[in-house]
Amino acid sequence: MKVPSSDDNAVSDDGAVSDDGPRTVTVPPLPELLATLRVVTIPLRTRFRGLQRREAALIQGPAGWGEFSPFLEYDAPEASRWLASAIESAYAGWPAPLRGAVPVNATVPAVAADAVAGVLARYDGCRTAKVKVAERGQTLEEDVARVGAVREVMGPGAQVRVDANGGWTVPEAVRAIGVLAEHGLEYVEQPCGTVEELIELRKALRNMHIDVLIAADESVRKADDPLRVARLGAADVVVVKVAPLGGVRATLDIAQRCGLPVVVSSALDTSVGIAAGAALAAALPELRYACGLGTVELLADDVVTARVVPVGGEIAVGAPVVDAVALTRLAASPERERWWRERVAAAHAVLAARAAATV
Repeated sequence: MKVPSSDDNAVSDDGAVSDDGPRTVTVPPLPELLATLRVVTIPLRTRFRGLQRREAALIQGPAGWGEFSPFLEYDAPEASRWLASAIESAYAGWPAPLRGAVPVNATVPAVAADAVAGVLARYDGCRTAKVKVAERGQTLEEDVARVGAVREVMGPGAQVRVDANGGWTVPEAVRAIGVLAEHGLEYVEQPCGTVEELIELRKALRNMHIDVLIAADESVRKADDPLRVARLGAADVVVVKVAPLGGVRATLDIAQRCGLPVVVSSALDTSVGIAAGAALAAALPELRYACGLGTVELLADDVVTARVVPVGGEIAVGAPVVDAVALTRLAASPERERWWRERVAAAHAVLAARAAATV
């Protein structure tokens, strides 16, 4: 049985792979998913997004491994999209690639300026950097120093983009962008939290003759209508992430329908999740910007035999080999495993309810 989900994916709850559209996902029985579930906890090299460790649940199916790792605060409806993505990877696989490797950016957390060089040194050959700004508890002066350090290390020919994660009001964003633009910005990602604020900000920047592109991330991946940003002219670029949008095919469909340049990014995934992002980037007809898929370098360990990290500024496209020894070494505590199993069950119930609602 195939029915549309709340985000217009076609969902099948009988375990059969569906090939009748660009946005299809299968839903195997819950016991089948739980039978292969492995939960890991991985330390981070640097505190990122308030985290010092990253937890993830992995499932195995006939097409390989999939990753289910919604951030801990996400509720079951939002997490269900991540589960749909994991199921697609494990049971259906991905569209045929148009390229064998994709360019990626370095990611610089909200570290002190004197730590920037050490962070960038881990990203082999990357000529684009994304710098976190507007971190809670930090100042604009610290952001300016960090971005300035990135520009100094990478040189004038590199691309530098900043990501505020919706942390500024419109007046704060106008002030911050006006100062940061002096370092030469490729774009500013999610400077404000709402679509309406992004529209207001773009108008304010034009009026002040500040020529900086605006990219939307949370306003796409956390929205009930991910195309609203493009339809209302709230951004110049859209940032898409496979897991929050329900899988490679679902995200590819959104990317193609939005009509704006696309940046494929990640959500602090293991190499299993990054491989899904690379599959999306490899399937896009046009790939104008470096992808935010180099974030495995933020992890101190990984679950695969060969980590999906930049080599010469690119990552390879293809499914990595999961390492059984690593799964054991990084295994979460029994208490955390139980918590993740319950979370998978709750997300699975959302997908099943969507299917049942259309019968």
